[in-house]
Amino acid sequence: MQNICYLCPRKYLAIAFFTLEHLHSPILQHISRIAQRQGVRAFVIGGYVRDFFLRRPSKDVDVVVEGSGIALAEALAAELHTNVSVFKSFGTAMLRHGEVEVEFVGARRESYRASSRKPIVEDGTLEEDQARRDFTINAMAFSLNAADYGALVDPFGGVQDLHDRRIRTPLNPDTTYSDDPLRMMRAVRFAAQLGFEIDLPSKEAIRRNRQRMAGEVVSTERIADELNKIMACPKPSTGFFLLDELTLLELILPQIARLKGVEAVGRQQHKDNFLHTLQVLDNVAQKSDNLWLRWAALLHDVAKPQTKRYEEGHGWTFHGHEFLGAKMTPKIFQALKLPLNEKMKYVQKLVGLHLRPIVLSQEEVTDSAVRRLLFDAGDDIDDLMLLCEADITSKNENTVKRHLQNFALVRQKLKEIEEKDRVRNFQPPISGELIMSAYNLPPCRQVGVIKDAIKDAILDGIIHNNYDEAYRYMQQKAKEVLGCAS
Repeated sequence: MQNICYLCPRKYLAIAFFTLEHLHSPILQHISRIAQRQGVRAFVIGGYVRDFFLRRPSKDVDVVVEGSGIALAEALAAELHTNVSVFKSFGTAMLRHGEVEVEFVGARRESYRASSRKPIVEDGTLEEDQARRDFTINAMAFSLNAADYGALVDPFGGVQDLHDRRIRTPLNPDTTYSDDPLRMMRAVRFAAQLGFEIDLPSKEAIRRNRQRMAGEVVSTERIADELNKIMACPKPSTGFFLLDELTLLELILPQIARLKGVEAVGRQQHKDNFLHTLQVLDNVAQKSDNLWLRWAALLHDVAKPQTKRYEEGHGWTFHGHEFLGAKMTPKIFQALKLPLNEKMKYVQKLVGLHLRPIVLSQEEVTDSAVRRLLFDAGDDIDDLMLLCEADITSKNENTVKRHLQNFALVRQKLKEIEEKDRVRNFQPPISGELIMSAYNLPPCRQVGVIKDAIKDAILDGIIHNNYDEAYRYMQQKAKEVLGCAS
């Protein structure tokens, strides 16, 4: 591969040496030829350039055109015999070619009203377009023009900031964050994703402008989207510690912010549940990339502040925090406009059940208790066990070892009971319709009582999970409940 030297123009003085296999892409060369034919200048900008220097694969290409981005996109789509999506109100167009998605936009400059993060847009130059970008590492561009194909245009020192692992704004940070407050969340997200530091002027500007996040300027959906991206990081606690440091956490997730702190009575104190929660979150992240399991980890102790009590002779207790936490989960999801479908129900279930395997690991494990856990957890039992194992955050190696050994016994018992009784997601062999038919009953409380009694008898091991034994048990319970027999 050819090594090429490029001098970065104007404000940036460094000389960069790099191999340009990214820019040898046929689709970029297509764009270059069309731009020359149309008499416009085109540049690859943003994440594709940043990821080139970070040596990360990227299939999303942003192209900025000093002219009409839509016209260039339509001409490219015609040459490639592919479809193009045009968004005239935004002045953008997008097409997909193979695995690559390319978005085109005309170079522009922006100004903002205080009441909105939606900018007033006017045609502009490349440098004006770069100046409107959120961070210097996202403001770099590669030329696609024949005269200087591949030249790096980096007027704000993005390459140096990549080298220094720094998140910095191209313009005055107060302007950048006040104009579009979502950039505060993006700063945290990029710092967490890349392992970078947010520079001090940016941190101070975020704190000064934090109330812009609390108003109606930023949609809740966009905030939740950034939260999910932070949650998906290899070490998500980094992002949450930053949100806390920048005083954003109490605005976005006050329930998690309230976990902070330690209270003591005499020599007895409880652990800092904020630190514990983030450790559990990181532990889960090491084992699973399931976003909703990570949400369960974040929320598993969310109700501890409300249930905290000091009991003489026992110390600090949080009785019922799992049940209250499960009740809080839908309200938290609703406030963030996260999905209220099976994803929320999954998180709610794990929060509500997260102590059950822990209790089993500390007691003699009975078949009945295991059957009930399998029935209640269903197909989520493995995720629940992973969450419980992640919940062990003791610094005492012997304590951790003992708990993990106990969980291994619970896992073995779960496997044995499941193989023997098949109770995971089981439906009792006797339905409510059959009970109503056998005793000529309308839908009523007694039908539910008999059906629940059959289910409990199977889970408690009184009868086996088969039709004949369940039918005989139905007759027995019907005699007790209804005073009759079939």
